[in-house]
Amino acid sequence: MPIVVSQIMILEFWNCQTVFYSSCTILHSHQLCTRFQFLHIGEAVKGVAAMVCWALRRAAQVRVHLARKASGVCRGPEHQASGARPTAPEPAARGAPGALGGTVELLGKSYPQDGYSNLSRKVLSRVGRNLHNRPHHPLWLIKERVKQHFYSRYVARSGTPLFSVYDDLSPVVTTWQNFDSLLVPADHPSRKKGDSYYLNATHMLRAHTSAHQWDLLRAGLDAFLVVGDVYRRDQIDAQHHPVFHQLEAVRLFSRHQLFAGVKDGENLQLFEQSSRSARKQETHTLEATKLVEFDLKQTLTRLMTHLFGDGLDIRWVDCYFPFTHPSFEMEISFHGEWLEILGCGVMEQQLVNSAGAEDQIGWAFGLGLERLAMVLYDIPDIRLFWSEDERFLKQFCVQDINQKVKFQPLSKYPAVINDISFWLPRENYTENDFYDLVRTIGGDLVEKVDLIDKFEHPKSIHVAANGVLSLKDNSMTAPREAEQRVSACVCRPA
Repeated sequence: MPIVVSQIMILEFWNCQTVFYSSCTILHSHQLCTRFQFLHIGEAVKGVAAMVCWALRRAAQVRVHLARKASGVCRGPEHQASGARPTAPEPAARGAPGALGGTVELLGKSYPQDGYSNLSRKVLSRVGRNLHNRPHHPLWLIKERVKQHFYSRYVARSGTPLFSVYDDLSPVVTTWQNFDSLLVPADHPSRKKGDSYYLNATHMLRAHTSAHQWDLLRAGLDAFLVVGDVYRRDQIDAQHHPVFHQLEAVRLFSRHQLFAGVKDGENLQLFEQSSRSARKQETHTLEATKLVEFDLKQTLTRLMTHLFGDGLDIRWVDCYFPFTHPSFEMEISFHGEWLEILGCGVMEQQLVNSAGAEDQIGWAFGLGLERLAMVLYDIPDIRLFWSEDERFLKQFCVQDINQKVKFQPLSKYPAVINDISFWLPRENYTENDFYDLVRTIGGDLVEKVDLIDKFEHPKSIHVAANGVLSLKDNSMTAPREAEQRVSACVCRPA
């Protein structure tokens, strides 16, 4: 099968193993280049894996040579001799993701793999990092600021904080927790392998912190925050990453709590049997829905004012979530643009009832910590949150968590754009398959991947896709002594 490729640029890559047992012919500039054999990772992307892996491996060798020549020293894995294999960080999981009949050991437990298993080593290496619990990390700063606000603003009669916080729950959940407990329909797109990460048919990496709602409600809690890493298969650009962090909040009200202070509140009820409308659920009275909605929006307005300061312009947009109704997205005006910050709504009473809180009504909201941090601290690229470069991390070592921080860029180099083309199979392929492959092989050096066009020959059974990979050095891995940029033609013979 012919695969037409132009160029791909890389700064640093090692440990690029062969990836499947199959032959593929690679063409470039109408000339036959070479043939390769590789180990299996998936039929849909095997040809692409071959050419990308080979290119990155060749580029890494050239880059290491240039770095050593420029620095004159050999220090750390970046400076090892060409062809040497540096010690890679200990992965969070052991096993071969995607191998039928195999197992993956993750966070001290073993999970058998089946036809649902679709985890890449790149994603598994992120499990257990818990950036939100790392002191002075920007995500930790945001989490602590939100906690501080809720602890000081909402206090129980006993004088203790009203909201309890859970920030160390396992990211491995059952599909029932992630979907069914939240009333996600069986045909909802988020259940597809192309959108979520599965260990097997019954266990997965949580796609949202809402996966813990039912269990915490069942335990008798009525006001809590949940913070953690969540996992979704997604596109590649500066705003998206397969792992990010969410903060979830839930609050329930009894009839007495909700109507306390309301004139003639003793005559008002939480529930009724009526019909569902755009304004309320069939089991809620309109008065109860409006009071819960008011408390939710007031709570969030106070939180955003605490984070961004007074004078913030806020607007609410109606939307849909399977586990809340009515549902809203909150947008704020920042630097002349309206930015979506979070989603929220009145909790579906069916969810609340099934967790054993039939006499209460409540709200829930969820926000992305990366989104807030990128706006508050002017961080331009979501990949930076995974950087170990002290030039990034030390910018957030502040004495006061509420101190203003403006991110200072680490690299002066612009992005380098290169084209890549390959044949697409007609079945069992999604764009997220290719994005996962690029992330696994290219790591955090790939800044963005755009689909430019598709071509289908009328007599061909294959479809060709042309895309652009934008690769940019954010100095997350490049040695300081030599921030060299290296290009490698995918089809150049060894």
